[in-house]
Amino acid sequence: MKIYLIGLLIFGGSHVLLANAISPKSDTLRLTLKDAWQKAEENSRHIRIKNMEEEIANAELKDAKMERLPEIEVKGSAEKASNIPIYENGLFSKPSQHEIIHTLYKVGADFYLNIYNGNKLNLKIKENATLQKIREIQKKKAVSDIHYKTAALYLDLQKIFIFRDLIKKDIIDQKVQLKEIKSLYKNGVVLKSDLLRIELELSRREMALITIENDILIATQKLNIILGVPDEQIIIPEFPFSEWDKKATYDEYLTSALEHSFDYHVSEQHTELSMLKLKQVKANVTPKIGLYGEFYYANPQIFLFPYNPYWYSLGVVGVKASFSLSSLYHNPQKVKAAKIEFEKEEETHKDTEDKVRQQVKEAYLRYQEALKQIKVAEVNVIQAKENARIIKNTYFSQTSLVTDLLDADIQLLQTKFELESAKILAQNNYYLLQNIIGIL
Repeated sequence: MKIYLIGLLIFGGSHVLLANAISPKSDTLRLTLKDAWQKAEENSRHIRIKNMEEEIANAELKDAKMERLPEIEVKGSAEKASNIPIYENGLFSKPSQHEIIHTLYKVGADFYLNIYNGNKLNLKIKENATLQKIREIQKKKAVSDIHYKTAALYLDLQKIFIFRDLIKKDIIDQKVQLKEIKSLYKNGVVLKSDLLRIELELSRREMALITIENDILIATQKLNIILGVPDEQIIIPEFPFSEWDKKATYDEYLTSALEHSFDYHVSEQHTELSMLKLKQVKANVTPKIGLYGEFYYANPQIFLFPYNPYWYSLGVVGVKASFSLSSLYHNPQKVKAAKIEFEKEEETHKDTEDKVRQQVKEAYLRYQEALKQIKVAEVNVIQAKENARIIKNTYFSQTSLVTDLLDADIQLLQTKFELESAKILAQNNYYLLQNIIGIL
């Protein structure tokens, strides 16, 4: 039916009427939107991936902090040595064999503790902490995105349910009206063409009902996929509700967005990350100082002369210091590249802020537009009802044509579509605005 198609093309919102929506079945699943969000979160592969990325970032941060502890190594060796041939009369003469201690053992441990390395370790820990924050924000964004996607599909299913309910009611009204016109036709009051026109419009409505039934199956499958339930599962959304804030201003939404927006804060963390990398590059031109030590047992004693086949131990502790002279001419271009990268991230952050402001502005205006559309649609329904009543009276009193009657019926049905669609369109826009702001 053309009215149903026009309603689908023009409006994106919907309602659901549970009373006549679907007959109760054992496999029917009644869901609130919050229930749908929970199921979508549990079954979203994208969210599971983000959870894993967050766990990886947490592990890397802990690993970076563990690098503050000294490096400790335990080692041991067992060796066999041959005698030392001594060529007293030249290389081509038979050498004499100098007896040595053939079996050598050594066990010990050494350690190295970084004291100063241009603050690189602390910078690395801050870098991993920043990456962990980015993963955490991206996980929250994935949850918010899945919430909005689920809400959009959920509302779309409500839309088709209400369209079906309206069509069913209209078909009942049209059958009653057809019965009256048939009675008038038998009495010779109306023409055969009038009767045929009414029957044709009734047939179109019945065909539209079939289309809507198929649309319900399609919309249900889309929602079922994101919820992680079988395609054949019947989903019944809860009765339509209105969740929105009519009093909040654009400035309040913008302030909230700059405080909670996922994209804005991810960009902010990337800027911080580039600053840390710049500091790390600058730290290349710094000395490296560390405390080291070694302790071991060995046999035989060949550390001091004369040697002897006895166990001995030795411990050494000291401070190591080094400086890379090549960093003086290798590092300047690295610092320059890091500075440019940091400046680029600053510009990117400002660009992200501009995009957030634009998205909030557009979503806010569309949201306000939908709220105003509700008021207009409510007036239109009242006027269309009165118009349909007047036309119906004039038609049965033979002062208007059947085309006027059909047009009045179509206008009434269309205004009902517009009203219900406007309400859910406003709901959809509200969730979109919450998603952009970062609080969905």
